[in-house]
Amino acid sequence: MDPYSIFADIIAGRAPASKVYEDDDVVAFMDIRPMTPGHLLVVPRVAARCLAELDPVIGGKLFQVGQRLAGALRASEVGCDGVNFFLADGVTAGQEVFHVHLHVIPRTPGDGFGLRGRPTSPPRADLDYLAGSIRGALERAEGL
Repeated sequence: MDPYSIFADIIAGRAPASKVYEDDDVVAFMDIRPMTPGHLLVVPRVAARCLAELDPVIGGKLFQVGQRLAGALRASEVGCDGVNFFLADGVTAGQEVFHVHLHVIPRTPGDGFGLRGRPTSPPRADLDYLAGSIRGALERAEGL
């Protein structure tokens, strides 16, 4: 797989970006196609096309930095009332750039952004069945 993405160029300093934060593990910058004003992306410096390829420690760091940025958004001129985190893992989930990235999206009343889905109300037996299946897959993956 070709690990190239525009994020690799941003991380390497070969492409412009309005950076907000960077350290040895992650870089955060303004999204050039924001859903709302102040929309940020947090990306790992290491190339990882999907969550399965990402070191869990670095994955945790994405959310730690995202949490800090959420506070900064609230305290900045963005002045949002809330923040959504969004991470698309795979084409079906809406991933367009194949380098893991966390969207940090500031929210204000009436901003027009939101989840467009229809929740269901499955019976408890169905929930229990799927929970058991997921638990089993997790145990197998972790060698338990």
